[in-house]
Amino acid sequence: MSDADERARRRAELDAKVPEVDLRNGHKGICTWAQTNGEELHPAALEILGEARRLSEKLDDQTVTTIVIGKNAEKHAQTLIEYGADRVYVISDDRLEYYRDLPYVRAVVDAIREIKPEIMIYTASAIGRSLAPRCAARLHVGLSADCTELDIGQYVSRKKNQRFPRAFMMKRPSFGESKLATIIGPWNYPQSATVRPGVFHPLKRDPSRTGEVIQFTPKWTEDDWKTEVISFESEGSRVELDKADIIVSGGYGVGKEGFNMLRELVDAIRANGQRAELGASRAAVNAGFISHDHQVGQTGKTVRPKVYIAVGISGAIQHLMGMQNSRTIIAVNIDPKARIFTVANYGIVADYKEVIPEMIKKVREGYKFNVE
Repeated sequence: MSDADERARRRAELDAKVPEVDLRNGHKGICTWAQTNGEELHPAALEILGEARRLSEKLDDQTVTTIVIGKNAEKHAQTLIEYGADRVYVISDDRLEYYRDLPYVRAVVDAIREIKPEIMIYTASAIGRSLAPRCAARLHVGLSADCTELDIGQYVSRKKNQRFPRAFMMKRPSFGESKLATIIGPWNYPQSATVRPGVFHPLKRDPSRTGEVIQFTPKWTEDDWKTEVISFESEGSRVELDKADIIVSGGYGVGKEGFNMLRELVDAIRANGQRAELGASRAAVNAGFISHDHQVGQTGKTVRPKVYIAVGISGAIQHLMGMQNSRTIIAVNIDPKARIFTVANYGIVADYKEVIPEMIKKVREGYKFNVE
């Protein structure tokens, strides 16, 4: 037995002697918030529902509940059940067609107080980032934002002499996004987190699944309806990274002029009839080489294209978290020790000025990337 194994064995023995405590006070199971856009279900609602289903297998109560709010929200209940929900709390009201903080917060908080979940998961969308902290504040619980990994595991607090066999472990980049931190707080329930859209995969739809649909009416007051939506206009996203089959991303290493070459590659791919977009690392955006709506990563967009071409990107953790689930990753970097190569399927150690023109030439000659 190695020294490391021996230390692990001793630590396990000591942990087993720490008294197990249960501070849940009746809180059990997992609950998610299913975001709607107008009368449509947001794709991330199914992503976090799938992750909740997977996490529930590690809890003693495996019930997964989803809260869906909006105009005609009841039409989403069966879909949510087929994607993994055991119970769906439906909060439907014509006044809820568009998001407003006060009525939504009241609705979610009232539902959580009735459901009493052990874990609460929100989508870290623009709306979720407004809703989740307000709900956590009213419930007097903590909230971990923009998580990229979730797990259930044992946590031992030697300071408090307490052992939690099923603690919620929320992981996210921190320390300037150079490290991956695990956040644990099993003293206030529900333990709550927001998750970046695109991080998790929804489960395969199962039309045979059955579940319970509960029509829920929050205790709204007149103060909850102080604001009114006069009109709603959406400019739409000029850069649809989440819909692209192929993403060509540039990093700080290509410089501002290098993005012109990457645009040529993207245009050539599009001319071949394939869906492609231009992405970028945070460093490239911060340097002013390209606008933020192209940014891929923890502070940009999380993507899962069929093909991801990373050019001049070193591979900071926050960037890897945003693209490492791409089906095929091609990395081009002059530094053979660049972290991006640890997740790449194909690595090219060379100057991008030699590689990208050859790619453009091949694509213009008719080469198509495999996106089937």
